[in-house]
Amino acid sequence: MASDTPTTDFGYRDVPRAAKAGLVREVFESVAPRYDLMNDLMSLGIHRIWKRIFVNAIGPTPRETLLDLAGGTGDIAFLALERGAGRVILSDVNPAMLAVAEKRALDRGIVKGLSVLAVDAEHIPLPDRSVEKVSIAFGLRNCTDKDAVLREAYRVLRPGGRFHCLEFSRVEVAVLERLYDAWSFKALPVLGARFAGDAESYRYLAESIRMFPDQERLAGMLNAAGFERVQYRNMSGGIVAIHTGWRL
Repeated sequence: MASDTPTTDFGYRDVPRAAKAGLVREVFESVAPRYDLMNDLMSLGIHRIWKRIFVNAIGPTPRETLLDLAGGTGDIAFLALERGAGRVILSDVNPAMLAVAEKRALDRGIVKGLSVLAVDAEHIPLPDRSVEKVSIAFGLRNCTDKDAVLREAYRVLRPGGRFHCLEFSRVEVAVLERLYDAWSFKALPVLGARFAGDAESYRYLAESIRMFPDQERLAGMLNAAGFERVQYRNMSGGIVAIHTGWRL
């Protein structure tokens, strides 16, 4: 994953680094209209529980600004505002996902405290030390230069600020791992074809999970980016994990 290598992973494929962002954009433009439905189908609805636990861990407060990177259709941003966040910047690199998020916000009457920003998480257009918290949920694995994302998150955090990442990780229960692999590589493409008309995008999503750094490796990446007191918490046997780190 070194940023100086000419290629990077796109699922199990090796592609030019410059091509990955466009390929990922195509995936999410394809799945955006049914993204929320597919999240429910892929996780059997459990993603909603994971996200609520994640937002509880963030601990939004009225006096703080949360920057939500790769915010997709707005789940984390909306939950944070419901839990009392003073301001949330919902950001994503994909306009199709942001369009869905904005429609959902309007439908729910969520206006106060919400800003929407088209952002490449590797190049965040915010000043140094400008927000108290940064979150990213199920988005870091789709970024080309993950180390750059972590460095940017560190840069925009104020001293005393905290970074929170919710991401698929390495399953630590052998029996669960076999079931999870069967679900990911056999069921997900079928569901993608049936409900979204797109099997390949969901095959990529399953592959991208397997290519993502495991718990310890991601913790090491946070340390390398400058974060301190780095911790992680497994959920559902390690299917997902919450990583946190402070800028002190």
